[in-house]
Amino acid sequence: MGVITTPSFDRRASASLFSRLRTARGQADPFPIYEELLSRGDVSLAPWGGTLVTSFALCDQVLRSRDWLEPDKRWRERQGSGTRWNASSSREMSNTLAALNPPDHTRVRRAAGTFDRAAVERIGQTVTRATDQLLDSLAERLREGEADFVSLVGDELPVATIGDWLGIPSADWPRLRQLTHDQVFTQELLPSASQLAGSDAATAELRAYFMALVSDRRAHPGEDPVSRWIETWDALEPDRDAADEAVYFLVLFVLLAALETTSTLLTTMTLLLVESPERWDMVADHPDLVPAFIEETLRYDPPTHVISRIAGEDCVLGGLEIRKDEMVHLMVGAAHRDPAKHVDPHRFDPLRKPAHLAFSGGIHYCLGAPLARLEAQILLRGLIRRLPRLTLVRRPTMAPRVAFRRLLNLDVAVA
Repeated sequence: MGVITTPSFDRRASASLFSRLRTARGQADPFPIYEELLSRGDVSLAPWGGTLVTSFALCDQVLRSRDWLEPDKRWRERQGSGTRWNASSSREMSNTLAALNPPDHTRVRRAAGTFDRAAVERIGQTVTRATDQLLDSLAERLREGEADFVSLVGDELPVATIGDWLGIPSADWPRLRQLTHDQVFTQELLPSASQLAGSDAATAELRAYFMALVSDRRAHPGEDPVSRWIETWDALEPDRDAADEAVYFLVLFVLLAALETTSTLLTTMTLLLVESPERWDMVADHPDLVPAFIEETLRYDPPTHVISRIAGEDCVLGGLEIRKDEMVHLMVGAAHRDPAKHVDPHRFDPLRKPAHLAFSGGIHYCLGAPLARLEAQILLRGLIRRLPRLTLVRRPTMAPRVAFRRLLNLDVAVA
């Protein structure tokens, strides 16, 4: 259980740090703030209650342990009607795979299946084709001067990949992409009332769209994942309406995960590539470093900087007493810069041994990790093979988020 200690980092001090983290400057570069958090110890008190965990070893321990739970539907209901956990979008998310605990999680994950080698190879053909088309558009725009990589490629490749796989009409992709950007605020660390309202509205529209999609696939089944999930859930759930809703929650989860975090991985990877001529030349001269470059991107600045868990029982973590049902926030962005785990952690080094928590861990390890890696590898290889060396025109603007990173623009030009 460990030895109980008195934390040296009080809630007032952490409130000051998080105030800085929520500024534009803090969101553009949160790592000096994380360094201050790390200097206070492995765990500290969150200003709004709960506990912050910054040590890589403790974050990894929590993610791998079955003693730590997701904030599921029952936990959210216990927080009270006036809390952000009972916003309609939060209640909806509590039914998706990411918010389930065993045995519900086990059942749904089995029904979802996995991206096996054959599926990844098929999807890879789509990714390659879409990447070629998007890089053509980027190259054409670059001939006119600077170009925004986010709008032309980073936001487009994930929705083209998952949209094609799910069989969603391409005319609907732009709207679904925007709804995803709005919806993610309900999963943020500290959403404002207006952000939650936007997330509620986006979630309602996504529900209407995907319930209609499931109904259409039930009437007209095909060789697509939605049709297969309907068949799977019909065998598991005798109530057809309940089966359709279960499929809807799977589709919603896949879309949100595939669009938001993968887009951030692609754009962050490209930012790290174009802001340093040495990095571009290194990968261009040694294409075998592509997978390592992506793993180091996931460590250096992961798409998700915070993962939250609930204590299943009273326990001691890092010397701090945690009561059952209390929330801990795993500060993954800070843990990835933990000097106890990585030598010279603030240096981007694709040659270091990969070790990160960007895809979570344990039973909740990211279902789409192979797909995200595939998209990143195909895109990075395409960039260095097809384009002259690019350079960063200006620093990107970041979305007003703490947990889910997002670059709003990435303006590049030919060097």
